[in-house]
Amino acid sequence: MAENSQSRVARRKQKKAKKKPLWKRILLYTGIIILAMVIGVGAMFTYFIATAPKLDAAKLQDPFSSKIYDMDGELFADLGAEQRTKVNYDDLPKVLIDAVTATEDSRFFQHHGVDPVRVGGAIVANIKHGFGSEGASTITQQVVEQAFLSHEKKISLKVQEMWLALQLERDYSKEEILEMYLNKVYYGSGAYGVAKAAQFYFGKTDLKELTLPEAAILAGLPQRPSAYNPYQSPDLTKGRMDTVLKLMVKHGKITQKQADEARKVDIPSLLTDSHPDSTPYEAFLQKVRKEVEKKIDGADIYTDGLKIYTTIDKDIQEHVEFLLSDEEDNPIQYPEKVEDPKTKKMVDMQAGMVVLDSKNGAIRAIGGARGGLENDGFNYAIGTNRQAGSTMKPILAYGPAIEYEKWSTYHQMNDDKPYQIPGSDKKVGNWNGQYQGWMSIRKALEESLNVPAMKTVEEVGQGNAQKFAEGLGIKFDKDMIGTDTIGGGELGVSPLELAGAYRAFANEGISSEPYSVTKVEYPDGRTVDLKPKQKPVMSDYTAYMMSDMLKTAITSGTGKLADVPGLPVVGKTGTTNRPGVEGSPDSWFSGYTTNYTISVWTGYNNNDIGLSGDNTKIPHALFKNTMSHISDGIETADFKKPDSVVEVGVEKGSNPAKLPSAYTPDSNIVTELFVKGTEPTKTSEKYDKLDPVSGLTAEYDKDKNKINVKWDYDKDQDVSFQVSASVDGGQMQELSTTGDTSMEISSVEPGSEYTIQVVAISNENEETSEAKSTTVTVPGEGEDDEDNEENQGEMEPVSGLKATYKNNTIDVSWKYNGPAAVFEVTVSGDGSQQQTVNSNGIKIDNAQPGRTYTISVTPVGKNGDTQGARGEPQSTTITIPGEEAPPGDDGDGNEDGNNGEQGGGQDGSENEQGEEEGGEPEG
Repeated sequence: MAENSQSRVARRKQKKAKKKPLWKRILLYTGIIILAMVIGVGAMFTYFIATAPKLDAAKLQDPFSSKIYDMDGELFADLGAEQRTKVNYDDLPKVLIDAVTATEDSRFFQHHGVDPVRVGGAIVANIKHGFGSEGASTITQQVVEQAFLSHEKKISLKVQEMWLALQLERDYSKEEILEMYLNKVYYGSGAYGVAKAAQFYFGKTDLKELTLPEAAILAGLPQRPSAYNPYQSPDLTKGRMDTVLKLMVKHGKITQKQADEARKVDIPSLLTDSHPDSTPYEAFLQKVRKEVEKKIDGADIYTDGLKIYTTIDKDIQEHVEFLLSDEEDNPIQYPEKVEDPKTKKMVDMQAGMVVLDSKNGAIRAIGGARGGLENDGFNYAIGTNRQAGSTMKPILAYGPAIEYEKWSTYHQMNDDKPYQIPGSDKKVGNWNGQYQGWMSIRKALEESLNVPAMKTVEEVGQGNAQKFAEGLGIKFDKDMIGTDTIGGGELGVSPLELAGAYRAFANEGISSEPYSVTKVEYPDGRTVDLKPKQKPVMSDYTAYMMSDMLKTAITSGTGKLADVPGLPVVGKTGTTNRPGVEGSPDSWFSGYTTNYTISVWTGYNNNDIGLSGDNTKIPHALFKNTMSHISDGIETADFKKPDSVVEVGVEKGSNPAKLPSAYTPDSNIVTELFVKGTEPTKTSEKYDKLDPVSGLTAEYDKDKNKINVKWDYDKDQDVSFQVSASVDGGQMQELSTTGDTSMEISSVEPGSEYTIQVVAISNENEETSEAKSTTVTVPGEGEDDEDNEENQGEMEPVSGLKATYKNNTIDVSWKYNGPAAVFEVTVSGDGSQQQTVNSNGIKIDNAQPGRTYTISVTPVGKNGDTQGARGEPQSTTITIPGEEAPPGDDGDGNEDGNNGEQGGGQDGSENEQGEEEGGEPEG
């Protein structure tokens, strides 16, 4: 028994030693994994099928209409509720059935709702390029998707779509399913179903009358109804028609000869001339559709039964549409039609206009075209891509300069000559052909000058300029070029894009892309929030300083015609030009308040047609009228200066900016904005006053018949002295300029009173001092006291009379060589005071700063024959220096206050119309 037991143990050990081969284990594990996956996928598919919606016959008949709500939540449009004409299968011509099936589902009449061949091809494509890259939906699947499912690309939805398609094929015939499809599909321009589309585009109510080209166009439209709109894009329509014809040949529906014959047709010749009236708010609704389709994959606002909550303000929208209409009471005067040189047809000037809420970017109104949009027509407010002229200067030049370089609004640029484009033989000039030298960027923007803007971008760098603009929502197809700065390069924008960029300035540098839809609600109650989040796109100092500069541009610059009195509004004009085009192909105005931002474009669809004269001012009128209307009755706050900005008075013409001195004339002080920490600290010395001469005396030398004039001055100062004189109160005449502190005046007239004036002049900058003067009388002939007895008893006048100021005291002194006398001193300037002294001098205390004192000294005899006799009075004047004035205030010594403005180009001149006349050159 022990042996048997050992043998069993041995056998077990032997079995343990015989393990299975590795490949068998791998195969086993792989099989288990595959089985688990199959079971899992089967369970998942079973769950998807179990949770699929039930077939509902009512939903198969007509598509759901979507309801559109305004900013207040009130219903204003029911898309899909109208524009339907139901058709039966028997009404469908064979050519239309063949065109549709060849294009959408070539094996429609063979499969049972799902086409295995197309599914296989789609699986391969999705493995290579990712799920959703290629669809395999049959016409049956499209019907169930439109009726019961959303358009999201999910495996669960695709499984449910196939399951429901199989069910639909079981319950309905092929003819009924094709009838459902052709009655539900959207063909663009508000037309639902093939019958309404045939009537809309071709004017045909009997589908049996459709030709092969017309059937091919209708079969191709559902893929992209707006893009293939034959009214707006006949070339794209013809390309799509050609694709359908090729598919019809491929699947044996027509011959190659028939296809070639059909390709010969002219698309516009097929279309009916009877256009339906434009739909109210159609321009806005077009944006709603595009936005929903962009943000929600596969959504169709015409067929999905959505509740769409929008940002439209119906009052503003209606006003904008009124201003773009041809109503008799429209205040905007549009020009007459002109002939298009390409088509030889008479065409209207077009316009596109957008109104945004400045605070959140919500689109309040869209004016898409003159007279409204027809046939889902071209929307100039959101679809145009035109040069923007000088409206780009805040975005590409001065905004980036403030943001990245912290330039002040006073920053000086030299507008000296046309700007040479680097690496080119081309030059950019100013629109007015004038060059004014050094000026502030505020002035350059106010007058919309090109040269300073081009130089600004050169300093900031095109890379920084483009980065700043892209942050505001401006899209570049390629790197920026220099002339994009002035809106004359390769960059194009729409009014919506431009309004979005300007809104960032209006909202303290916080922005988001403009939006027309806040949320979308599906029939099952699911809600998708579409409101974009706002974020900082520039510093608050950039936004405020740019707004302040644009305020100058609209109040006193090229935008004056758009200004709204009493409203804190800012804005910028823009015009363009093209070689060989007379006038401006584009005229723009973009501006804002803290409540609303508006951008307007006007021009012709063919940009070889230019606007001229007052026609370039229509955007100004549209802006002004709209902003006035929408701002009426509401509070519009002014732009709030952030703590990062300081307001500083600077001396006009200083470069770099300097603070004004106490002597700077008020007319040469301007208030500008600086980023905090960059404001000027140095004070200008340009208008500082020199110290006046002191100790000025004038004495008559009767032996030489001349007057000797002397004065004192600091020898370290590099000055000259201008000496002038007047005789007997006559006009002051300049005698000479000298570097000495004395002068002789010869050949004087006897019996005359001379007033001598001396002014110090700087030899460095020609600054001048206050004038000092003194008076001397030349005795008349025969008035010699020694030779004429009649003169006995008369007194000699004092000589060398002078007055100096120090420590709030005036020190007066004089000389006297006559008979014994006392001296009567009269002081005028602070009232009139008189005092008699025995000495040859007197001190006057408590002299008032800023006052001019006249001191007169008369000798009075006190002995013998001269007792009581009075000598000739002698006088001198002195002006007490004023207290030092703070920067920007009016200090003393500024009485003349008019030394002329030195700053190049800052004389405040404007052109008569205050507008750009020719726009910016195209790069």
